[in-house]
Amino acid sequence: MNTRTSYGGGVESRPPLRSDLSGAELQRWYWTLAELTKFARHLSVPASGGKQALTARLAAVLDGTPPPPPAPRRAVGRQLTEPLTADTVLPPGQRCSQTLRAWFLREVDPAFHFDAGMRTFVAEGAGRTLGEAANHWHATRESAARHRPIGAQFEFNAFVRRRAAARPGGSRAEHIAAWKYHRSRPAEDRTGQSGDSPRHDAQESP
Repeated sequence: MNTRTSYGGGVESRPPLRSDLSGAELQRWYWTLAELTKFARHLSVPASGGKQALTARLAAVLDGTPPPPPAPRRAVGRQLTEPLTADTVLPPGQRCSQTLRAWFLREVDPAFHFDAGMRTFVAEGAGRTLGEAANHWHATRESAARHRPIGAQFEFNAFVRRRAAARPGGSRAEHIAAWKYHRSRPAEDRTGQSGDSPRHDAQESP
């Protein structure tokens, strides 16, 4: 179902996802990953990858241009197995495996989890030891507790965080209503921070 938003001024509806849509028009509007995945299957387009990659692939197909190349996959080599010690060296291609997680939980910190910093350390830490990884975990706890940028694929979370910071007294229901208005607008009409309509009282209709 298309989203139609009425407010003081003209009305513009989001177009349906059809094969005669242009790539530029596809990218003007907000689509959920589920909608894009269904559309990709309808066009026999690979639906793998994140939302940004899928949108770029669909836009290329709609415009009749070659799709962007897929991101190269990181090679996976030999994975660590027990027994592990602080002197165990991370091999190239090591994943954040359950075996590795169990060692950190047991030997380093019962609150351990693979946050972004630790995932990067493991992915790029070939040749370094688990002891060094443990030191990295402890050294980054203070900075990890601060807000981190939210990935572009998590648009709703990023929007609500920005709006809550700008309007600390706003309720979650108000933030969600503002998000619904924000995502109903074409890209050139979306406001960057609050997502409020010009009258702050946008109403959605089917």
